[in-house]
Amino acid sequence: MVVDLLQVREQIKALGESAVVRHQRLKEMRELALMMLRNPALELERLQKKALLIMHNFDPNLRCALPVSVGGEFLSVGSSYPSPKFFPNATILAVDGSQIPPDRHAEVIFGMINLGAIELDTTSAEAPNVSINSRLFYDEELYTESGFITDSRLALIRDLSERQRLIELAVNAKYPLISLTDGPLELWGAREGDLGSDFNKSLELYIDILRKLFTLNVVVAGYVDKPGASLVVRLLEIALIEEGKIKDIKNYYPLRGLVDIDLFRPFLGPGERSTVFALQFKTASQYRDELALHFFYLNVGGINQPWLARIEIPAWVAKDNVMLDLLHAVLIHQCNIMGPRPYPYLLHRAHEAAVVSIQEKEQITQMISMELRNRGLAVGKISHKQSGKNLGGRTRYNGGKLLP
Repeated sequence: MVVDLLQVREQIKALGESAVVRHQRLKEMRELALMMLRNPALELERLQKKALLIMHNFDPNLRCALPVSVGGEFLSVGSSYPSPKFFPNATILAVDGSQIPPDRHAEVIFGMINLGAIELDTTSAEAPNVSINSRLFYDEELYTESGFITDSRLALIRDLSERQRLIELAVNAKYPLISLTDGPLELWGAREGDLGSDFNKSLELYIDILRKLFTLNVVVAGYVDKPGASLVVRLLEIALIEEGKIKDIKNYYPLRGLVDIDLFRPFLGPGERSTVFALQFKTASQYRDELALHFFYLNVGGINQPWLARIEIPAWVAKDNVMLDLLHAVLIHQCNIMGPRPYPYLLHRAHEAAVVSIQEKEQITQMISMELRNRGLAVGKISHKQSGKNLGGRTRYNGGKLLP
């Protein structure tokens, strides 16, 4: 036993006592936010200008939702839209990736990115087409200009590879065409630190990929399951702050603790989506015009069991009602396949194809070791630290994962 349960028990008791007060405070904040969200008198054009003013003059890192105007009129931020009543006839592409980060404690050091892609023609009786692309990182590929490759850099390469795979599949696919990836549509990564210029180069490549998908007229979407963002909440906080106190916006969080799904869960029925919002974030200026990122919330759950996802889309999808309805219908249909745990079925299948098991990792390790030995080269040994851990049977949590 390595956890002092007596200490933890006292902390849990204190947590329970404060949770009651916190619950009541969150309830009051949620009621205020819902009232604002559904208030038809909310001046959306003025609110948009206020948020952009804050971003330009006081907080360049501002991350929030922005109201969207169509034909000169702003969409109501408190509206809901039912699921289209038609079966989606389309081709759906889903791509997901996994990675094996280099482990300096192992006998051979390597990394890997594994992509799973699946293509389904909803008008065909044939099974989905599944493909796997595996890329090994070894020797010189494990090093960058700043040293040994990091997990974050490998993740950036994986994200970019997923998007590039979409292009490869989209070129020969049947239309209308919908592409799905898991997680935000925005390319994640730090512009400073260990990624630095590498992220900037990757962002340029990613923007080029989005342009190609736009040219190909693909309905592009990123699916965020169980989102915890406060993008719309932050917009409402901007609405609440007085004009004379805008300079203090970085320290102004009257709705802290609320997340967006707290707002939309009460009034989005099964299959319904929210209005579309524009996404304001630090690198938003890189995603210009038709590539500008937007999002909406979608209730993929059933009656009395709401489950909200955030769907990120580029402007060319957000501004096209036909594309928007097609995406809406496809996502509801895909999530219904998964029953009580709604999630796009094809993304689930792509994830299954991409995952690398512990046994496969060990097999790759043995394959590399054998190849080196066959060529008369020495193979390293696992570290003494790892040897000690292995004696325990690897049944404890390590880095957030339960090791078998």
